[in-house]
Amino acid sequence: MPVVKVLEIVGESGESFGDAVVKGVRELAARIPSIAGVEVLNWTANVKDGQIVKYKANMKVAYLDEEP
Repeated sequence: MPVVKVLEIVGESGESFGDAVVKGVRELAARIPSIAGVEVLNWTANVKDGQIVKYKANMKVAYLDEEP
């Protein structure tokens, strides 16, 4: 029986919140290819001189644990 595990990660982007999600999932998928779903928990950003310079997305990512 497959087991689903959940990791909490933070994706970052200089472009947008959506891009932060995509980049976070893409980076994790390079290490864990069996990602089944993602839940965005929180949006945050770094601001410099009144401008957003880094968008961040805190996420829970579910994946299948395929250990025997």
